[in-house]
Amino acid sequence: MEKEVVIVIDCGATNVRVAAVKKSGKIEDEMSFPNRAVPQKEGKEWLIWDVEEIWEKICRAAQKVCSRVGRKNIRAVVAVTFGADGAPVDKKGKLLYPVISWQCSRGRELVEELERMLSPWQVYQVTGYQFIPFNTVFRILWLKKNEPEVLEKAYKWLMLSGIINQRLCGEFAIDPTSASTMMAMDLKRRKWWRKILDLIGVDPSLFPEWKQPGQLVGKVTLRASEETGIPRGTPVVAAGHDTQFAAIGAGSSPREATLSSGTWEILLLRLPEFKPTREGFEGGLIIESDAVPGLWNPQVLMIASGVLEWVRKNFYADLSGRKDIHEVMILEAEKIPVGKSSVNLIPEFSPGTGPARKLNLKGSLLGLTLTTQRGEVYRAALEGLSFQLRTALELLEKATGFCPEAIRIVGGGAKNRLWNRIRAEVTGLPLVSLGQKEAAAIGAAIMGFLGAGVFSSVEEGQKAVSFSEEIFEPTSKRKVYEELYQQYKKTLFSLREVYSGGGALK
Repeated sequence: MEKEVVIVIDCGATNVRVAAVKKSGKIEDEMSFPNRAVPQKEGKEWLIWDVEEIWEKICRAAQKVCSRVGRKNIRAVVAVTFGADGAPVDKKGKLLYPVISWQCSRGRELVEELERMLSPWQVYQVTGYQFIPFNTVFRILWLKKNEPEVLEKAYKWLMLSGIINQRLCGEFAIDPTSASTMMAMDLKRRKWWRKILDLIGVDPSLFPEWKQPGQLVGKVTLRASEETGIPRGTPVVAAGHDTQFAAIGAGSSPREATLSSGTWEILLLRLPEFKPTREGFEGGLIIESDAVPGLWNPQVLMIASGVLEWVRKNFYADLSGRKDIHEVMILEAEKIPVGKSSVNLIPEFSPGTGPARKLNLKGSLLGLTLTTQRGEVYRAALEGLSFQLRTALELLEKATGFCPEAIRIVGGGAKNRLWNRIRAEVTGLPLVSLGQKEAAAIGAAIMGFLGAGVFSSVEEGQKAVSFSEEIFEPTSKRKVYEELYQQYKKTLFSLREVYSGGGALK
């Protein structure tokens, strides 16, 4: 039936959204509320997620969306969230300690402690993850040291998507996409890595039953139905970490790279082999489980439109409040001929991963003169971010041996036509920009229809989605951008020498 929908609960760091998504990928209805980490009472600098507030927002949004699309048309419900964050719960699913946010500073001091027990390279070879302070393992270790009775009382540890699913259906489960963000998983075997769990003093039984994306977790209970408006008995289908489902929702094939572009960008591949390499480790690459068994996602995290927003606030303040401000910025940048400006913007280099995390290279704006126009600064930002993208692409290619045929881009950054053109010129690859902004919700909906028996495979679900695409091909400007990119690499190398103590400035 054309009216059939899956209810997608998309809990992000800035918004909690509930969407009703059709088989075609069309979002029939949606509602969202702002979301943010909040201070914990015990410490002003400690940040947590208020799960009760998040659940209340989910319920309010779901009630509205379900009533508008018609409850009889709902085939399944599925939840996607950011990774790394979870909490211990009792047998009824009650939180025994707040969900510590990935934005929280606690756990940083434990990084070096764990490094003394396990080599980061050894950990990377098994888990695909770098030593990042917000990794779930460090949160668990922090609780073990500071709140030991909490883990002693715990029935299970649930990731945020698992907490939402448990409230919907009463069942405890974890999926590989969420688990792969914890630095506790044997990624190749898609199971827990006993060695690291032993070191932090946790038994694998603390974690719930595995559920693959697309599998049934349970069915909506009477209580959850009354709270959310989702019909009782509706299948609750496993999904998990939003990044992997954005790749599914973008229609990305294993031959293409996926770029999820927002305040931050994630460039990832979908490969049929778990292959951690020294090049990837040294460069800050991480690897996570794909939503489809048998595939893995090597990826690079980078700052992105956060830089453009900085330019907007500091150079276009006079246009603040205008709805067309971004269009004005693009028009001014388009007037600057390629290669004719002396301005260069180097994005902040702070991967927080591997040996590179100790570098912490600050962003730089170079080549300013008294005649510099603000359009030059904006164009320099677009070019600098595109050069950063190529650097990430080269890292992926070197670390995996795989060269993608194209890049599929989703998210807010996919709307900027000039940025897309520059990306294509700099990388030398066709850039496929999708009209669908909420790729993670579409990917999650495909899993929901799969779990409800509407689709027989992820591939069938992707084929059912009507993708709106615009392709940006490299042009003759590619040669000019190649020269600019080589200059960028030389500048980046010089700045790294300075910030690592090899130069005159510190």
